[in-house]
Amino acid sequence: MRKRDLDRYRHLLEQQLAAATGQEERAVHELTEAEGEELPDPSDRATAEEERVYALRIADRDRKLVAKINDALARLDAGTFGRCTSCGAAIPPERLRARPVTELCLACKAEAEGLERLQGA
Repeated sequence: MRKRDLDRYRHLLEQQLAAATGQEERAVHELTEAEGEELPDPSDRATAEEERVYALRIADRDRKLVAKINDALARLDAGTFGRCTSCGAAIPPERLRARPVTELCLACKAEAEGLERLQGA
């Protein structure tokens, strides 16, 4: 892969990392602010609780994305970015543009998803 392409992917990943980290920090801040809030109405309490559950779910998703972005940046540093971690084949640029944190080529990803379905059934 050319240096220009690698730089573009690094920039994209760093942007995604900044966005995900910012969202994660906002969610934690909102949760800590809402903790001391006393709501006498059961409907209001239920709504507030549902919003906290949703915020936690989003924060967890962002936490996982941050880990994937950091892994992709480490692969960039190691010179293995754009290669399938399973079979070693080159990952097509279209796939990397759509999902720069990807570790697997399409064939290996399809195989992994098939195994997940079998284990889940």
